[in-house]
Formats: sequence, structure tokens, C-alpha cells
Amino acid sequence: MRVDINPRLLRVFVAVAEELHFGRAAARLYVAQQALSRDIRRLEEQLGATLFARSTRQVQLTPAGANLLPSARRLLAVHDELVAQIRGAAGPLLVDFNSAGSALPRHLIRARELAPEAEIVARYHGGLAAGAAAILAGAADVSFGRFAGLDPDVRTRLAQTPVRLQPLTVILPPEHPLAELPEVPLSVMAGFPLDIMAGNPATTEWTDLGRRLAEEFGLTLAAPHACPVGLDELLVYLRRHGEPVLSSVGWADLQGAVVRPLVDPVPLSLVSLVHRQGLRHPGLTALFRAIAEEDGWMDRPPGSWLPPLDESLLG
Repeated sequence: MRVDINPRLLRVFVAVAEELHFGRAAARLYVAQQALSRDIRRLEEQLGATLFARSTRQVQLTPAGANLLPSARRLLAVHDELVAQIRGAAGPLLVDFNSAGSALPRHLIRARELAPEAEIVARYHGGLAAGAAAILAGAADVSFGRFAGLDPDVRTRLAQTPVRLQPLTVILPPEHPLAELPEVPLSVMAGFPLDIMAGNPATTEWTDLGRRLAEEFGLTLAAPHACPVGLDELLVYLRRHGEPVLSSVGWADLQGAVVRPLVDPVPLSLVSLVHRQGLRHPGLTALFRAIAEEDGWMDRPPGSWLPPLDESLLG
């Protein structure tokens, strides 16, 4: 007997299979956990097989679930590519710029000028880890950030193009001792705890960069805190905790804080434009054109530092 399976059920299955946690999978797909559990039961009933072995402590794939996973991924990839081809310019392009304080959103204006017929919708959700999850869940089309810091399995399922090498900075309270310096050498930074936003699950790719930087140059990392959302809350956070926050050039111009570049050597973050594989949209083409008009974004300062994993993306 033929069984017609809704692609949404397969998408839910893949999310749970990759997270091995119903709560995290529900958050990734922006659905209630109860609804997600109901969809898994429906899929199991349609297939006549148990896909997950669940206990109070862990979730594991059954042999049937492990057998289904690669096929489900392939089917979803074909489905998404087909939808992208059919949609063309008919639907809006949803672009996650992560932060309204970054240098990238100005290219939204230019992209809209280059493709006035295309609808490009921006959001500022924060973090490529969250942006990538939204793309895979069908809740966004494009995001920006440090692609090398994503989970390897996630990287294999997305397309990316490096668009900017960003020198790293620190955001400081005006009264912090490092605020007196025009630049902060990494050897000096080693004497102060560095906040890498380790408490933010939406920016795990950024936290990974901070940890690699600390390991390379002997830096001390600050304890994780509940992380702020928005520029105003960042200032409140900075006043409360008082520790230098790792940032990047062009990310924000903050009133009430001091931004200082890190040097000797200049550490870099490689920013990529990330989208689902097979995506075709005039808005995406316009974004690439707008970014290409910016001179110097991929110029690398002499003697700068970039993690080897990021280096590998430069080709």
C-alpha cells in the first residue's frame, strides 16, 4: 500500500534525529514540543515503525530511524530545491542579518535598488547558529556569520560564500583599564577575562571562535552569563559585568561604551553569506552584487590570524 508522507513530518524527524533531544528540536523548528512529539508519532504510525528509543535521560535512533535518516535528508533537499525553483521571484527572500549594528544591512538597501522587482525581507535575529537552524527549518532563506563554527553536519547541508574578513575588537566600559589604549595587543588582553558570549545558544559559532582565539594566545575567558539581545541591553550587560566583550570591526557604534581593535597579530573572523542549497532568487543575486561592490572586504592584513578551519574556506 502506498504511503504519502508530508515533508513536514520528515523535517521534524530529521531535526529530532540530529538533536537527539525533543526540546532542542522543537526550538530549532520554532514549534511547540507537544506538536513535535505528535508529528513523530504520526510519522511512526504511517511507516509502521518505531523511529526513536526514548527514556527519561536520552533519545536514540532505532535501526529503522537510522536507516530512514539519510533518505529523509535527500528527499528534503530535493523538495527544497524544487520549491525554490518553482517560487522564483514569487515569494519574498527572508534574510537574517543577525544584528542591526553590523555593516551588512546597508547592502540590503543597495540590493533592493538592484532588484526592485524582488521582495527582500530583513530580520535581526542574532547569530548564525540560529540563522542556520532557521534556514534548515524553512523559516529563513539567507543568513550571515562564521560558517566554519557551525556543526559539521549543518555545514554539509548549506551553501556558503565568504564575503568579509572582519578584524576582531573588544567592547569595553569607558572606565576599564584597556579603554585607555588605542589598540589592545593580545599579550595585554591575556591579563583580563574576555567575554565571548558563551551563554548564548544562538551564537555558538562565535563562541567557538573566541575559544580558538583564547587557546592560540593564552587568553582567559570570562564565566558565561545570560546574554543580552539588542544594543541597548548590551550596554546594560556591559555595565553589570564590566568584562571586555569580543566583537568585530563594523559591528556596532555604541554610545556609552568604547570599542578597541585587537592587534599583534590582528585576529580575524571570516563572514560568509549562507543559504540553503539550490536557492535561486533575484534578491539573492542582488545581495551578492551589492556585497561585491564593497572594496577591501576580503583584504587580509599582513601577519593576521585566522583559525585553520576558516582558512580552508578561502580556497
